[in-house]
Amino acid sequence: MGRYKESIAEYVRNKKTVCKRNDVITDELFEKYGVNRGLRDQNGKGVLTGLTNISKIIAFEEHDGIKKPCEGQLWYRGYSVESLVRELGNSEFGFESTAYLLLFGEKPSKEELVEFSLMLSKSRNLPTNFTRDVIMKAPSRDIMNSMTRSILTLASYDKRSNSVEIEDSLRQCIQLISTMSMLAVYGYHSYNHFEKNESMYIHRPDASLSTAENLLLMLRPNKKYTQLEAKVLDIALMLHMEHGGGNNSTFTTRVVTSTGADTYSAIAAAMSSLKGPRHGGANIKVIEMMEDIRNHVRNYDDKEEIENYLSLILDKKAFDRKGLIYGMGHAVYSLSDPRERIFKGFVEKLAVQKHLEREMSLYFNVSEIATKLIAEKRQIFKGVSPNVDFYSGFVYQMLGIPVELYTPIFAVARIVGWSAHRIEEQVSAGKIIRPAYMSVMEYRQK
Repeated sequence: MGRYKESIAEYVRNKKTVCKRNDVITDELFEKYGVNRGLRDQNGKGVLTGLTNISKIIAFEEHDGIKKPCEGQLWYRGYSVESLVRELGNSEFGFESTAYLLLFGEKPSKEELVEFSLMLSKSRNLPTNFTRDVIMKAPSRDIMNSMTRSILTLASYDKRSNSVEIEDSLRQCIQLISTMSMLAVYGYHSYNHFEKNESMYIHRPDASLSTAENLLLMLRPNKKYTQLEAKVLDIALMLHMEHGGGNNSTFTTRVVTSTGADTYSAIAAAMSSLKGPRHGGANIKVIEMMEDIRNHVRNYDDKEEIENYLSLILDKKAFDRKGLIYGMGHAVYSLSDPRERIFKGFVEKLAVQKHLEREMSLYFNVSEIATKLIAEKRQIFKGVSPNVDFYSGFVYQMLGIPVELYTPIFAVARIVGWSAHRIEEQVSAGKIIRPAYMSVMEYRQK
């Protein structure tokens, strides 16, 4: 068997050049036929592929026929995210009410919120022995793969798993929203125990607590957390729930849903999309970059020293030599990312509680300097600003969340948006999504 594996490895190693030779499609061909790579034009504007009533991103305003960059805005079902966060009291959590808003299209009354929260709590459980027989059976460092396997396996416990009736889809979505944090945390603890020989902790969720509180309770050995810690995590989940519908994993959800596939398959497909480093892993690259900066910058308050090193990064002479300052800029937003504006204040409060003001100062200085440097060196005139990923990794570090859970926590939040888009696709679209590809194949035989 060992020799067989080696022969396959050698075979594909030799054949990869054949694939590269015959699968390359040049930029010139894309330009010749007017096809946009990645469904984005040269200005970064997305090709229109559908309509949605769930959320909206605003990055430009038009006055007298002239389009100008503006401060970024993110709207959920007609409400700005900033207003939704502002309406919460210091002790209130917003995940549950925002999930209701995205799923059902309107804000819940007090009674509706209590009822919905109760439904989430009741659904926050896994089938008998599921943790042992599924999650612990094949522990993996790749928690996203572990979660995806668990989601598909949960279909086996649902007698109506293949139903595409709206009530079944809603039930399945609510149940998955409820259990996602369990799948993430239990998957991590299993890996941490079986692969890293650390202690095993499997804490059951508390029905009286919010999603953010339960996530911290299940993750930490002593189940303890501060009110501010839970609040900041709750805000992070709110801000990552949904993003305009034009992102890769949400589009994947709608494509799979349009085929008539079941909820479990659609969400598993979205998970596979999100785990890609070009989509869900951006904050991990920020953490790695900031660690590199700390190793090369002695004075966190010396802006000249920071600028010199950031210039080296942009010139591909430092860090990963790709010329990118991670967490800066966005495919859609221009002057600012509204999620970053909201999050920054909570990051500051948490850093003070954790006595990490010096680290916070470095983040703020890098953000300020990188914004100007990128605009100058790359001649980006639409505006450059930090995005939400610039701070989210720092927050997870302060919360003691392991790197392996960064993208899974993104999924814990984004499954709400996926669920809303699945329902909207089922109710409104009614046709399979079949994108067109133009063949540029050359005939070799007539």
